[in-house]
Amino acid sequence: MNPYIVSLLLVLLAATPAYSTDPADEQRLDEITERGTHVMPFDLEKTTHVFSKVDNGGIQQVTAKDKSDIEQIQLIRDHLLEISEEFKQGDFSKPAHIHGEDMPGLAELKTASPGQIKIEYRWLPDGAQINYSTELPQFIKAIHQWFDAQLSDHARHAVPGHPHRRITIPNNINWIEALSTTD
Repeated sequence: MNPYIVSLLLVLLAATPAYSTDPADEQRLDEITERGTHVMPFDLEKTTHVFSKVDNGGIQQVTAKDKSDIEQIQLIRDHLLEISEEFKQGDFSKPAHIHGEDMPGLAELKTASPGQIKIEYRWLPDGAQINYSTELPQFIKAIHQWFDAQLSDHARHAVPGHPHRRITIPNNINWIEALSTTD
């Protein structure tokens, strides 16, 4: 096999994060779903949460399963806009209400001063997303722990996202040529 292809495959494999979050037990999943109905206005059965860890934080997306369900899409957008504004103020009371005050990562996130974690709301065609970014390692770790807890507690309605990592490819290699060449 071409050594450039092997090198590329090794780089891609090393850049893929491992999600080893097990779903919570059935009783916990039921409790989280019940508490969620008091905080999240959209129907969990009609939506999907996606939590993607990134090098400097994470991306939380909520999308409607039915791309034509305008009501669910608007409810998602309104909710994520509202909580993104609350999170910017250090108010994480809604996730605490759903998951508990001892939710992994939550206590650390609450200690962030304004501006230490950049929180950006973004509209998606079928929902919305919140980007969390920081250069401070303790908050990157907290975001990743928080995402793992979300994946565990929302296992029926959430999935880990695709890896979003920066990969540096040397300028001196023609990757198109390397990928098309076979031994």
